[in-house]
Amino acid sequence: MEKLSEFILRENRSVFEEMVAHRFVEDVKADRLPKPVFDRYLVFEGAFVETAISIFAYATAKAETMSDRRWLIGVLDALANHQIVYFERTFAALDINKNDFDVDLPAVARFRDGMLAIARDGSFIHTVAAMFAAEWMYLTWSRQAEQNTISDPLLAEWVGLHTDETFTSQATWLKDRLDEEGATLDEGERAHLSAVFATVMRLEIDFHSAAYERGTIA
Repeated sequence: MEKLSEFILRENRSVFEEMVAHRFVEDVKADRLPKPVFDRYLVFEGAFVETAISIFAYATAKAETMSDRRWLIGVLDALANHQIVYFERTFAALDINKNDFDVDLPAVARFRDGMLAIARDGSFIHTVAAMFAAEWMYLTWSRQAEQNTISDPLLAEWVGLHTDETFTSQATWLKDRLDEEGATLDEGERAHLSAVFATVMRLEIDFHSAAYERGTIA
């Protein structure tokens, strides 16, 4: 039987490629990301990372093995003590007041609320599928981007955070857990998890587009 992660990536190749070729990604790779777009993205993404803590907390609560719980506790530590710290430090360096930005824009709110709903209302494996979508996407385009010159050191650092050992291990763990669970699931359940992945990709596309919208200052 085809591994679940491979099935999901094959079934969603079009929407996944649309996201990893998004204007935001192409601007990063070409070293032309406008500063106002980066500023907006930082605020939107920083707010979502806080939401991700809740998402992984739901997964930790729903995990059935101590092995999974231990791993997820490590993920929570990385989010709270590494990624959030990056945003705090970057906001200070760029003199960004996050209260000046509207994080309730429709596309931003849909992503936040949609991801949180999957974790809150779904099962452990639903959350794994949703976060695999987000993290495999980031790992994929960040690996491509780091091959190019990124003149902004803070943007380069952000890309690097998504290719370092911690993040790579995290994305790989999500992929492996999908494959382990997928070996016992029927076709309907596998198709449902593929649909979760597709939903997340569409939310991500709109979320990244929101950073280009004018009038995003509160």
